[in-house]
Amino acid sequence: MSPTIQPFLMFQDGVGPDALDFYVSVFPESVVEEVELYGPAGPGPQGTIKTARFTIGGQSVMCSDSFVKHAFAFTPSFSFFVTCASAAQVDRLAAVLGEGGGVLMPPGNYGFSPWFAWVSDRFGVSWQLNVAGD
Repeated sequence: MSPTIQPFLMFQDGVGPDALDFYVSVFPESVVEEVELYGPAGPGPQGTIKTARFTIGGQSVMCSDSFVKHAFAFTPSFSFFVTCASAAQVDRLAAVLGEGGGVLMPPGNYGFSPWFAWVSDRFGVSWQLNVAGD
């Protein structure tokens, strides 16, 4: 399986639903494809976006509200989200893409994915690498 690549926006402080509504209102013919919110069991605050997919300008985009506080906003937070077939593929891509760049989250199981890594490449482009869940 070849990796699939999709832009991903990570919001903080629960602003994701407002941002999603705003983007869809600004761009004609935009549509929210799906939204999954955190419930009372978490791990994020109830009502914030666990994952959402929307289309603006013909481009499909994913987003979420991060419940993990980060010391950055939209530099590495705007990234390409790559869905991989295996942990080995995540590890290989993390090594190749991260060479000369940086590691934001090393490969591992963070509870929201069976295997995930987040790297920035030598050009400053950010990549989230994820094994598709069951």
